[in-house]
Amino acid sequence: MDLEQYYIAIVVLACLIVGYCIKHIKWLDEVSNQYIPTVLALLGAFLGCVANQGVSLENIVYGALSGLASTGLHQLFSRLIDQRKGDEDE
Repeated sequence: MDLEQYYIAIVVLACLIVGYCIKHIKWLDEVSNQYIPTVLALLGAFLGCVANQGVSLENIVYGALSGLASTGLHQLFSRLIDQRKGDEDE
């Protein structure tokens, strides 16, 4: 297993945490939900370069995709939790 795969997982996790904070911290309510994927893609691109210790197109793209993947993971978790709450209410 290539060590770079661990770095990308760390970028996804970091972006997931930042996205959650943007969504739930009161003083960040001014950041519109429509900007969260863009913020996480930019953050992921930066973290991808930092994690892989170099700026290259590959690191930028992998990092940005990891940031966007964290947005998708948040949506998946949110829908699963909402579905379970709906099942318990019935």
